[in-house]
Amino acid sequence: MVLPRFVFTASPRCDRVSRPAEVPDFRWLHDAATVPPMQLDGVFLDMYGTLTTGDKAAVERACRHLVADFGLAMTPPELAVFWGDRFFAMLEEASHARFRPLAQLECESLVVSMRELGISAEPEPYVRHLVDYWRCPPLQPETREVLAALPVPTCIVSNVDTDDLRTAVDVTGLRVGGTVTSEETRSYKPDAHIFEVALQRTGWRRDRVIHVGDSLHSDVGGARAAGLRSAWVNRAHRIHDVGTDEPDHELADLWGLLQLVASEVRARKLGT
Repeated sequence: MVLPRFVFTASPRCDRVSRPAEVPDFRWLHDAATVPPMQLDGVFLDMYGTLTTGDKAAVERACRHLVADFGLAMTPPELAVFWGDRFFAMLEEASHARFRPLAQLECESLVVSMRELGISAEPEPYVRHLVDYWRCPPLQPETREVLAALPVPTCIVSNVDTDDLRTAVDVTGLRVGGTVTSEETRSYKPDAHIFEVALQRTGWRRDRVIHVGDSLHSDVGGARAAGLRSAWVNRAHRIHDVGTDEPDHELADLWGLLQLVASEVRARKLGT
């Protein structure tokens, strides 16, 4: 089946935020941030669901409209999982020569999902909810302070279209050292190539990088495929996670990352 290419024009819906003028005071870190972090060159960070809230609200909002518009005999959360299963199946096959942008995959998977339910639907109005979320996502409450206090460089490695991530970084005012997207690498996590490109761009050593994300499948599995350490941010509000990979570290939130990195810096300082 050949599906058309779907194009979404810019639709900014949130105001740009002011970047913090100064780094907050974290006395509980003592002087760890002043010590050169010899054990980590940097941290790779997933964007959506890790630095930002997850896409659950946007997906279920789209599904509420679909249920109402077509009188579907399922709840919006049920439709979200049904659509998500088909989306992730497509995503697994969409790297390298078969690459398509993320918005395209969302549209294609929604068309397939609705056809399985006996319905023909134009996907763009519903996928628009996801695109708006990608471009203007709410940050997790601790994100700004943690990024400001991390004593090592950071780089976002994200399954997202490049323009959407650039817009999100701009409107949220995130302070990160760089970004690498699936669109520019033609590789979706857990495929290892996106991480290889990130390593090449940053110049960081593989054994001195940790990747942090909220997906066992995409983030933990992808980091493992690339030979990187991983930290799983186990937040409670994902729609569902298809992964079973074991992370090197499990964190309740990004504060745990700050403690983890600081402990490595302290260990180096103390010679342990």
